[in-house]
Amino acid sequence: MNEFLTTLIIVGIMLLYAVPGFILVKAKAIKPDSISAFSKVLMFVCQPALTLYSFNKADFTKELGINLLIFFAVITAAQLLFIGFFCLIFRKKFNDIRYRIASVATTLSNCSFLGVPLLEAIFPDSPNVAAYSMMYFLSMNLLGWTLVSAIITRDRKYINVKTFFINPAFISILVSLPFFLTGFKISEINGKFLGQLEMMITILGKMTAPLCMLIMGMRLATIEFKNLFTNPLQYISVAVNQIIFPLCVLGILMLLRVDTELMWCMYIMCACPVASIIQNYAEMLGEGQQTAANTVLLGTITSIATLPLLALLI
Repeated sequence: MNEFLTTLIIVGIMLLYAVPGFILVKAKAIKPDSISAFSKVLMFVCQPALTLYSFNKADFTKELGINLLIFFAVITAAQLLFIGFFCLIFRKKFNDIRYRIASVATTLSNCSFLGVPLLEAIFPDSPNVAAYSMMYFLSMNLLGWTLVSAIITRDRKYINVKTFFINPAFISILVSLPFFLTGFKISEINGKFLGQLEMMITILGKMTAPLCMLIMGMRLATIEFKNLFTNPLQYISVAVNQIIFPLCVLGILMLLRVDTELMWCMYIMCACPVASIIQNYAEMLGEGQQTAANTVLLGTITSIATLPLLALLI
């Protein structure tokens, strides 16, 4: 029950972060055309800082290193399986951007922006949970910059080695890994500048959740509410993403008999609402922005019920 209440409170607070963004757009203090600029700040500044922050918290051990590799392999395979399955189901309707968005929205989860603060609240004594979340985020973003972008645009140019390796997610992981593997901590070095640098990274990293929700609030102010709640396809995407996918992943992990902490971390991150980066990709790629925003918003709103209920299984 403690996990239920913790999750309910965290999700409720996340939703409150969206209110200022909604008000600012409705008051015309921010123009809808500017929303994509906020998305770029989130993707290119705050998220890399969150990666550095997460790995700086964890202490590397051989056992943790093996578990991180297992985590990465399992979640990547699960995402590919679900995306491939729904692409196969919707293949005859792929001329419609709504079905292309739905294919990826059934799987990608808000594992980082919402997942990190949620995991830290549920498992306050485990510094490793943030590192697990980064493995999930790395997997999701490597797919996002390549396969997901190719699905949204129907352009295979995104599936190439350059795009796979040169993106904010991979580069931030690459920068973080040497410090993580060697056990180097910025806080262990005396010096006012380095102390301020660590504080800057922490603040920017923790800005991801509020900024993510602010962007959602801004986008919510630009749509008609009837479009948010009357599209059956969006409900299918949300139901699969936030109920069926996490339960299937939990079943796989139980069969594999993996580490308990790894299992529950992956399960909670899979149960997080539809990933806001789907909206960010749609904004940057210039296709399906409205559908992506509606699906993400519906997923985030309904997660106040689905996420706490699924957390009862912990």
